[in-house]
Amino acid sequence: MSETTARADPIEQATHLVDHAERVLVLSGAGISTDSGIPDFRGPKGVWTRNPGAEKLSSIEHYLADPEVRVRAWQARIDNPAWGAIPNRGHDAVRHLERRKKLLLLVTQNVDGLHHDSGVDPDRIVEIHGTMREVVCLSCGAREPAGPTLERIRSGDRDPHCRMCGDGILKSATISFGQNLIERDLDRSFAAAMDADLVIAVGTNLSVYPVAGIVPAAKDAGARVVIVNGTETDMDPLADVIVRGSISEMLPKICGGPA
Repeated sequence: MSETTARADPIEQATHLVDHAERVLVLSGAGISTDSGIPDFRGPKGVWTRNPGAEKLSSIEHYLADPEVRVRAWQARIDNPAWGAIPNRGHDAVRHLERRKKLLLLVTQNVDGLHHDSGVDPDRIVEIHGTMREVVCLSCGAREPAGPTLERIRSGDRDPHCRMCGDGILKSATISFGQNLIERDLDRSFAAAMDADLVIAVGTNLSVYPVAGIVPAAKDAGARVVIVNGTETDMDPLADVIVRGSISEMLPKICGGPA
């Protein structure tokens, strides 16, 4: 039995792994932002758990085909609590890993931008599912901050189209179901998985592919795996350490940040 597995307390085990790691890959999901007031999607109180119909708004097929879906999606975007959210201690803990010069890469499934707000170097962040802070034209590819488009919606333009090309459908610059992830972001994420000596998967149930495949890829390459989540995940059998509980309470203890 290794020194790490001999430790009884998961927090102590995870802290030991972090302290001895040099290249930490963090994979974060919606659970890291719930203590900032942003509900997750698939958790017990998740957006899609409480309202399965809301998942339809995240389908590119429905978004393109049905103007009413676009109207509802934009209204949901305007009302999203992420606009008023601030980073919590979980986000700060990831930033502390960077201060300790241990953070190799942060791959986040979140679109809320809170990792940026926490102060993590943007060059170390891969927003694998895009960002809600920008909009993109699905015809010409024009991309700009979300603010002007949201103001158009508040002023009565319920289904705004691109002003650059004239008639292209606008969409939040997030990756919807049915859209491909950005290849360079995937390549960078899996390259980091090959190089990391420790992966911390936090706030994600690790059920969405290909992103979830980062964990077994890193494990196969020799990395240790710590999972920090409120509930079971699909990758629990691969973990060296599993920490259950509030992420904003547990992660600072593990990463050495302010408690």
